[in-house]
Amino acid sequence: MSDAATTPRHRELGLTDDEAARIPELIGREPTDPELVMFSLMWSEHCSYKHSKLLLGGLPTSGPGVLQGPGENAGLVDVGDGLAVAFKIESHNHPSAVEPFEGAATGVGGIVRDVLAMGARPIALLDALRFGSLESARSRHLFTQAVAGIAHYGNCIGVPTVGGEIGFDDCYEESCLVNAMCVGVVGHDRTLSAAGRGPGNAVVLIGNRTGRDGIGGASVLASAELDAGQDLRPSVQVSDPFTERKLIDCCLALAEDDLLVSLQDLGAAGLTSASSEMAAKGGVGLDLDLDKIPLREPLEAAEILVSESQERMLAVVEPADVDRVLEVCRRWELEAEAIGAVTDSGRLVARHRGEVVADLPARALADDAPAYSVPIDPAPPSEELDLAAVPEPADLGRAWLGLLRDPNLGSPRWIYQRYDHLVGANTVVRPGGDAAVVRLPGSDRAIAVATDGTERHCQVDPRAGGAAAVLDAARNVACTGARPIGATDCLNFGNPEKGATGWRLREVIAGMADALDALGIAVVSGNVSLYNESRERIVHPTPIVGVVGVLEHSEQRVGHAFAHEGETVLLIGYGEPRLDASAYLGSARGRPPAPDPARERALVDTLTSAAADGLMSSAHDVSDGGVAVALTESAIAGGVGATLEIAPGRRADEDLFGEGGGRVLVSATPDDADRLEAMLPDGLGVIARGRVGGDEVVIARGSERTSIRLDDAAAAYEAALPEALA
Repeated sequence: MSDAATTPRHRELGLTDDEAARIPELIGREPTDPELVMFSLMWSEHCSYKHSKLLLGGLPTSGPGVLQGPGENAGLVDVGDGLAVAFKIESHNHPSAVEPFEGAATGVGGIVRDVLAMGARPIALLDALRFGSLESARSRHLFTQAVAGIAHYGNCIGVPTVGGEIGFDDCYEESCLVNAMCVGVVGHDRTLSAAGRGPGNAVVLIGNRTGRDGIGGASVLASAELDAGQDLRPSVQVSDPFTERKLIDCCLALAEDDLLVSLQDLGAAGLTSASSEMAAKGGVGLDLDLDKIPLREPLEAAEILVSESQERMLAVVEPADVDRVLEVCRRWELEAEAIGAVTDSGRLVARHRGEVVADLPARALADDAPAYSVPIDPAPPSEELDLAAVPEPADLGRAWLGLLRDPNLGSPRWIYQRYDHLVGANTVVRPGGDAAVVRLPGSDRAIAVATDGTERHCQVDPRAGGAAAVLDAARNVACTGARPIGATDCLNFGNPEKGATGWRLREVIAGMADALDALGIAVVSGNVSLYNESRERIVHPTPIVGVVGVLEHSEQRVGHAFAHEGETVLLIGYGEPRLDASAYLGSARGRPPAPDPARERALVDTLTSAAADGLMSSAHDVSDGGVAVALTESAIAGGVGATLEIAPGRRADEDLFGEGGGRVLVSATPDDADRLEAMLPDGLGVIARGRVGGDEVVIARGSERTSIRLDDAAAAYEAALPEALA
């Protein structure tokens, strides 16, 4: 007899024996097969966070300006003028590893609908990507196709892709990471909730027809390690961005006319997730008639309930408004059907072909998934880096140009030139700098937004690395002059049930909490993506943090480009550079210096104050590649050279390429540079000085002078990705 014939149904669906035994205890009987399928999706790792939610409680989720923290489709933070920004980041890792174009495209579509469900108009997209080395044909394919999918979807829906970041490392060879972030804007009086309300109200399904695509995506794909022997392509959703564009406009029109009581995206687990979460959040029940759902093809009840077909929204509507809602949907050429009603039972009931196929307490699906304590087995402490074993470069200038030609450090232009980052005419700082700046429609204010990840640091010191991810993103935002007001995160890890992954997850979260508390901002939304490993490799712990900041006046924004010959360059901040876990070292080895959250807060406050006072012509964070790469990036962006004088005392490659601490390169007029220096509080200082000008980028260490020609630097920088992909 084959294994398939003897495998219990619940195990086929990914439920453990204990979980299968718990279901009858919750519902008072054995589940029907459609009900068991529903539980398998809702209790999957992707939907329930069962291996991480006990740890996530350590993150700050409320504070000044927070209008909605985790628990809804996206978070909401006040930005003044009666406006709020809605934002969230989410992963589509496993689907992108299987079918990169559709996996990445539908990741964008899903995060846009999360923001839309809050009543917000999407105004900006960002993507944080990790792939294996581009020397691998597989990674080149995954990377280029994922970028194509992101570009296709974002460009078609008319939402600008304004930022993000990229990294390449062998650890992502089998398990690439595709994280998408969306930001939207909504008036305080126009926000929506997913909570179902009002027994007797109608439930309306809007958007695409339901098909077989994506079935099992949340459980088969996103909640287990990838198996190279499986063909998982049928579990990847199929994108339709043109319908998404209509869905955005239609839902915003319905909200403007006050025709929506509640709104929810159909994402992972499809109708099951949307309806059970809507009912549980509102303390109501839903009665659904599956025969009324428009289908692409004949489907069984379980397939209808868990299909992850894209571009669909579920709305609660007052009975008197149903006809108007359907008329608005027809105006936007969208299918819409009233498929059920809100009840006061607290139960999710589904009927198919005249029979009840599911009758469950909504909370059992949405809230009662088991929560597991993951093993906390610390990894051995990282060994100190033996500098003597790291060869010094024979030619510093050649090493400098080599870093600029590294795809991890070179220009991201190859990526963002495929994205429409100007649609909507509100992008005022474009991709390529520290953070994007987007003007808020109808306001003088603007928002700055950036994502950052610190995977090498997290691999060797997860607590310090988690803090660094938050602080790096906040520093990027502050370099534009914006004041950080909120954060979102996507925690990308391997299997939490094995090795030190659970410990690393706990430590990263603790480090993030330390940094967020110091900055006085909260995480208002986010996502956890586990099981990013294969039989061959496990990804580095990769927390991607998105930070949003606000500028009181959009014209106060600061770019990263050197602007004027003769201006003063200051390297301000704290800390000494180290090669440990640096991009120059190229591996997760050593013990990088832990950031100081209190001094980072002081640096952020200094940058925002200096921008408000008009003291900075440019500001640029020093991170991967050290001060040499940062100085070169500002010079290339401004088309003018610069010289920086650094006090000698360490190895030359440490001074030029070392990382660590909070350090920012600022250019200003000589008088403004003096005023800026006088503003620096205790704990921060001027680490180095220089001058803008010339056609070279120069770092002088006492009498030792290392230089590269600006045109050679620009050529190397711009060639990094195209040459790697050739």
